[in-house]
Amino acid sequence: MIDIRQIIAQELSLPSQNINNALNLWLEGGTVPFIARYRKEQTGSLDEVQLRNIFERYTYLDELEKRKEKILAEISSQNKLTDELKAQIEACFNKIELEDLYLPYKPKRRTRATIAKEKGLEPLADWIASNNKPQVSSVSLTAEASKYLNAEKEVKDVEQALAGASDILAESVAVQADIRAYLREYFFKQGVFVSRIKDDYPEGSTKYEMYRDYSYSVSKIPPHNVLALYRGETEGVLNVDIAFDESSVMAYLEQREIKTKAAEVKKFYQAMLKDAFNRLLKPSLIREVRSDRKDYADIESIQTFEANLRNLLLASPAGMKPTLAIDPGFRTGCKVVVLSDTGKYLEYQAIYPHSGEGKRKQAAQTVKDFINKYQIELIAIGNGTASRETDQFVGEVLREIEQKPIKVIVNESGASIYSASDVAREEFPDLDITVRGAISIGRRLQDPLAELVKIDPKSIGVGQYQHDVNQKLLKQKLEESVESCVNYVGVDLNTASKELLTFVSGISATIANNIVAYRNENGAFKNRKKLLKVAKLGKKTYEQAAGFLRIRNGDNPLDNTAVHPESYQVIKQIAQTINVPLDQITKVGDRLKALDLKQFVTEDIGLPTLEDAIAELEKPGRDPREKFQYATFIDGIAEISDLREGMILEGVVTNVVNFGAFVDVGVHQDGLVHISQLCDRFVADPNEIVKVGQVVKVKVLDVNQQLKRIGLSIKQAN
Repeated sequence: MIDIRQIIAQELSLPSQNINNALNLWLEGGTVPFIARYRKEQTGSLDEVQLRNIFERYTYLDELEKRKEKILAEISSQNKLTDELKAQIEACFNKIELEDLYLPYKPKRRTRATIAKEKGLEPLADWIASNNKPQVSSVSLTAEASKYLNAEKEVKDVEQALAGASDILAESVAVQADIRAYLREYFFKQGVFVSRIKDDYPEGSTKYEMYRDYSYSVSKIPPHNVLALYRGETEGVLNVDIAFDESSVMAYLEQREIKTKAAEVKKFYQAMLKDAFNRLLKPSLIREVRSDRKDYADIESIQTFEANLRNLLLASPAGMKPTLAIDPGFRTGCKVVVLSDTGKYLEYQAIYPHSGEGKRKQAAQTVKDFINKYQIELIAIGNGTASRETDQFVGEVLREIEQKPIKVIVNESGASIYSASDVAREEFPDLDITVRGAISIGRRLQDPLAELVKIDPKSIGVGQYQHDVNQKLLKQKLEESVESCVNYVGVDLNTASKELLTFVSGISATIANNIVAYRNENGAFKNRKKLLKVAKLGKKTYEQAAGFLRIRNGDNPLDNTAVHPESYQVIKQIAQTINVPLDQITKVGDRLKALDLKQFVTEDIGLPTLEDAIAELEKPGRDPREKFQYATFIDGIAEISDLREGMILEGVVTNVVNFGAFVDVGVHQDGLVHISQLCDRFVADPNEIVKVGQVVKVKVLDVNQQLKRIGLSIKQAN
């Protein structure tokens, strides 16, 4: 059997020792964020992406090895395991190729070939095969087949006998690994996806119009096109197939399989091979190719979703400041809530600024009173119905206020999902669903990461064909992204929700609940060591989680940094060396930089860990996310009908896809910046140029009000 760890080291061109250490840490229960951040000496500073690649490849190869063992045992039990076959199986690195090798020996359901064998026709098939040789020039199939007629076994004539023999030989051809490998590769390289819109759908009546008469190379088709084709097929709008030159396939099979000069045998083999291909090879291999393209499209789409989600979660926070959050509405009014500088819900009021002048004045007074009473610094306005009108109204109110709060329109995708969730009901059992939505909008402005982790990522609106991809893989990858973001930023142990705590390295949902329960019963944590008093939080969990949890104004200043408790002793030595009290060590960055850290290296703590610790002490508690910025929408541009070609607008990127980016310019309908309009050079991946949450300038290229489509350009706006 193969040495999995050595194979991974060779494939990824990484030192074997680093691979071994990383895998050992992971198999012992280490999380990716912990291993990447706090075990750099052992892994050679492998980052999270490298670690996940290692662990995914290990899982694949480990499953492959276990499958090999089962296959070898099965073939051996049939007394058909040769040394050559065993060597082929043991040297295999691909699951599909492994199953191809196993196929001839795989227990089969009752097929046409097995039925023919039950009728005693296998010797006839063997005889025909024995005459498929260059030296055979003439035989009589009819004469030989007549020997196998048997009314009891329903072999009534020569045609039935030959048909049964053909079925046996066809199956033997269809299970040959090298034939399957060749044809699979042929379909990949020479095949073409083709689609047609069904006759039931006249021109212009479906969103799949571009696929009405569509063709694209199997090997080069973009992932979003694959997913669109399959969705159209599932919805019953499209007929999708893979086209290829069948004459080339048959020429290959005949050249490979037909050796005889005997006309009857040659004609028999031609018909048999055609049947083997059309009935047995083509359906299964086309399915495999389609499945492969689906897997490829899924992975590409999920990677795009991951990148978008990461950028959204790591969007710059406006900060924990007193906030007025408004969920806009016309007839039902605007739901206004006040949040404290810790995100705590304080007060709620419904206002009706769009229901006549009298109510507008009342609404304005309510907003002013809230701003003055709570010293509001931020105003978050949801971007749904009545958003721009409410934005305009708030702008009018702020003109009369000297100390103006920052006013921001916030993307509210998924807020309604949150407000109706068990999480929201548990958090605010006595509040109306719309009030919960307003709270979520405000908290998103204060700290996007802390609030968005409460929502299923699929509801946030940054995916591409997210309901069409492998849901299990999507869930896994999105959870990994959230975990990575949460641990990258760090979590305030004394204010974090249990949903946020669940994504901290090593912390399960049960332990997160126990942390919150302990906090509620005993008050704020004063130091990280108190975590060990939390039910079910043992030493292993503490090791994994402690460095990612922050305690502000606690007993130990190091608890508000990413320095792990296992490094506290060496930090104390450093403080003593430079003659600085520990509580002042975060204020002497210049002296720390001047240190020769090698003198503090120990068997357990190496230079990478020390360098990280010093870098952290130079910026204790600083949020690693970018500085807060927001888009300013132009007054008077509130609907798609207000847009004109040539306008230059400011907007926010809401979604990045393979073919471009969608931008919110404040008209309730996102516009598309096609990949060709992102910049003046060729762009392979839109994520190279833009990211979700980025504020951009765009030029309006075209507007189609009927189809609600807006074409935008970034490159022409700058």
